Amino acid sequence: MSQSVQRLQETGSALRSALANQDWAAIGELDQQCRLAVDEAMVDAVGDEETLRIRMQELLDLYRELVTVCQAEQQRLAQELVQLNQSQQGAKVYQLFG
Repeated sequence: MSQSVQRLQETGSALRSALANQDWAAIGELDQQCRLAVDEAMVDAVGDEETLRIRMQELLDLYRELVTVCQAEQQRLAQELVQLNQSQQGAKVYQLFG
């Protein structure tokens, strides 16, 4: 396995770990590293196309999972903000009549 393909695999593993821990800051950094690793692997993986294809498919699956988790987190936060807004509105009404 070429060094660039190995770097791609390691970065993907780190991204999966960060996703499992919901470490959003690390996910942002690792996303950038994955992009660089993909670019590098596309150039350097001559003769190692099958391994590169497998690693790229794994990374694609991981990004699909990441998008799903991010959408769920976004929905959760949106609901939390709506509840917070409703609570603040209720507190204002209470202060007016309290």
